[in-house]
Amino acid sequence: MSQKKENIKLDPPRAPKGMRDIVAKEYYYYQGFFEKAAEVATYYGFKPIETPLMEETRLYTSGIGTDTDIVQKEMYEIKTGSGSIPLALRPEFTAGIVRAYIENGMQTMPQPVMLYSYGQCYRHEKPQKGRLRELRQFDLEILGSEKSIADATVIKVAMTTLEEAGHNNLQLSINSIGDKACRNGYRKELTNYYKKHLAAVCKDCKIRVKNNPLRLLDCKDEKCKPIKEGAPQSVGFLCDPCKQHFKEVLEYLEALKIEYTIDGNLVRGLDYYTRTVFEINAKAMPTEKKTDTETEKNNEESPKTEEPILLALAGGGRYDYLAKTLGFKKDLPGIGVGIGVDRVISTEGFNQELAPRILKKPKIFFIQLGFSAKLQSLAIIEILRKARIPVMQSLSKDSLSSQLGTAEKMKIPFTIIMGQKEVIDGTVIVRNMDTRSQEEIKVEKLTEYVKKIK
Repeated sequence: MSQKKENIKLDPPRAPKGMRDIVAKEYYYYQGFFEKAAEVATYYGFKPIETPLMEETRLYTSGIGTDTDIVQKEMYEIKTGSGSIPLALRPEFTAGIVRAYIENGMQTMPQPVMLYSYGQCYRHEKPQKGRLRELRQFDLEILGSEKSIADATVIKVAMTTLEEAGHNNLQLSINSIGDKACRNGYRKELTNYYKKHLAAVCKDCKIRVKNNPLRLLDCKDEKCKPIKEGAPQSVGFLCDPCKQHFKEVLEYLEALKIEYTIDGNLVRGLDYYTRTVFEINAKAMPTEKKTDTETEKNNEESPKTEEPILLALAGGGRYDYLAKTLGFKKDLPGIGVGIGVDRVISTEGFNQELAPRILKKPKIFFIQLGFSAKLQSLAIIEILRKARIPVMQSLSKDSLSSQLGTAEKMKIPFTIIMGQKEVIDGTVIVRNMDTRSQEEIKVEKLTEYVKKIK
């Protein structure tokens, strides 16, 4: 007796958790932001660079630090063939750009070298609003200058970019974590403080006390928050050169009329930072959806006014010792910032009218009637493209009414109509969609005529 095989129905494939498709209008938001950010960066003297999406794993373990959350918990390592050098997907830009600086001999170029880059990074963390496992960043780096004006330049360009993207309610938090001359004293004081509170901190911080004390201040666990708030602050342990550098950075910010808050607990999440560290936050109202249980509980209590929360849009700092950890013969001073583009776009305040240059609002809709006109359609569109005249069309449609209807829905002010008669005569009809007036124009005069119409 034959047994029938069960038909196993598989669900269609889906995008991996924490990753998503970007389509339709949202795609243009990303493209528009990148063009604006690149434009601002270019005016300040930054040049573009593109580094590989995959790098040798040791670039990140050496550069970022083995005791950071990124390396320990979040980095995507790639399986390669036997004997191959281990690779990892890029979790951040700076280490790769410093590697590119060294490998491409940029130390022979006029210093400092100012670079910008844009693309995806990957971190295996819990997905949250504006921060997924596949995230997009716009990155700025200044390499080869220890001057405080380089720090101020990076902050100014990042702030200007965010403001021109529509975010006007920004808050800059800044700190100095010192250098190798003064940080050991602070690290020792911080360790002694946390040892007194060891029983009250999370399990990760119990390990950080021994292995990497500065990471204690980067802990996001609510359990550790009150202890962190009482911790000694790095600015109280700065040596004279670090004090002077930080003082100058703040003076530049004041001269630029950039308001700031000194956050003594700010260290950022990477081991390569030294001296200046900063974050740029946007004030926003909470938008997380409550569960039914939470809603019922809230209804029983007296109504409360929700306080604004701070969402980090950008962050960065100085990394004067990173190059040497990557094998460079000497220290290479550097300062950079990464802007989280997903959060910039998803946070209230983003200017959705920041359309990319490719998305110019068309003033012409091309309509064709009959096969002869269809044959000429792409040639007419190419004439308009070469003249940089934005045009829309629906070449798959045949009837005049359906094509006119599409033009009306899109609120395009003029249509160009070509039928069999126009093909024979070498003309087109240009119709004003508001007045319904129309004029017959020779094809060779079309671009000249269209450029004149308002």
